[in-house]
Amino acid sequence: MRILFIGDVVGRSGRAIVSDRLPGMVRDWKLDLVVLNGENAAGGFGITESIYNEFIDAGVDAVTGGNHSWDQKEALVFIERAPRLLRPINFPPGTPGRGVAMIDAKNGARVLVVNAMGRIFMDPLDDPFTAVDRELTSCALKTAADAIVVDMHCEASSEKQAMGHFCDGRASLVVGTHTHTPTADHQILPHGTAFMTDAGMTGDYDSVIGMTKDEPINRFLRKIASSRFEPANGPGTLCGIAVETDDQTGLAARVAPVRVGARLEQALPTFWA
Repeated sequence: MRILFIGDVVGRSGRAIVSDRLPGMVRDWKLDLVVLNGENAAGGFGITESIYNEFIDAGVDAVTGGNHSWDQKEALVFIERAPRLLRPINFPPGTPGRGVAMIDAKNGARVLVVNAMGRIFMDPLDDPFTAVDRELTSCALKTAADAIVVDMHCEASSEKQAMGHFCDGRASLVVGTHTHTPTADHQILPHGTAFMTDAGMTGDYDSVIGMTKDEPINRFLRKIASSRFEPANGPGTLCGIAVETDDQTGLAARVAPVRVGARLEQALPTFWA
């Protein structure tokens, strides 16, 4: 199975490159599953129903979230009618939406997508490890799902890496999101799970984590907010990770970073060329 995970889409710049480039990637790379983190898609803060539908129309199969999932208040309502939109699974009971979904991939396979959020330097939600373990135990790889993708949305690299090793051998891919900078540690862990500490941002990299530079710099210099953060709207770069799984085991066979667009050095999965 061919899986593409796209890192945090930030604002109009990120949405534009997804709409422009993803349909061709799905066609040319014969992708079976596309998962995208969309929690910064609406002006850098949250997601709207129209943007969610835009992603689905572009070829995305599942949209994950994070700490900005509810920044657009309409998400509290439309998430209930958006079966492929996730929010972190470890939000308290009673939170709208779902943190896990069984997705029908383009090739007919069944893929479990899990969205979790870390707790180091983040809101103190329920334990993400317990929540993810519960899902992987109840829906085991190749017993109940052909592939399993885990989006670990958190600040600390250590927490993301711990989740990767915690899931090693039980998930096809564990990938970190949230910090908006692609890491260079894409790998297949000892028991067969593909891992990358952070998939990176999909947006304008002439920025401070996707935001226009002046206000973040001002806050570092003066510790006083002078205006709102606004997403940078220059040419975008799409960042993520490509994984090919073994159909017999559901575990990763090949992995590569993906960087396509205006600013960062291009990286493509040559094994799909």
